Amino acid sequence: MKGARLWKSCVPVAANLLLGIPAIVPAFLIWYVLSNGPLAELGWTQREPTENDGMWPWLVFVVPVVGCFGGLWTLLNLWMRRRLMPAAPPGPYWSVALTLTLTPYLLGVAFG
Repeated sequence: MKGARLWKSCVPVAANLLLGIPAIVPAFLIWYVLSNGPLAELGWTQREPTENDGMWPWLVFVVPVVGCFGGLWTLLNLWMRRRLMPAAPPGPYWSVALTLTLTPYLLGVAFG
């Protein structure tokens, strides 16, 4: 029984870490749009000097990529939580899942 519980708790961890690898693309796109748009308007970042097409092309590209990845991530985590950890409280599960998914991106930013 104890081995089955350990296996069931390792599956969401491994799945979210593996989902973090393709999550690098949507996370970078979100940062790029924010750093060239609203954060640059506030003076917190500087715009990319060669970025002169406006925000419309980026939003046409970013919204479907982030939406598809977010939908896949949400559906997979809903299924894993319901199937493997029905008694787990939702708050810690979702915050740990999000942290694990963002880990590869944050490691790339820190060491890249």
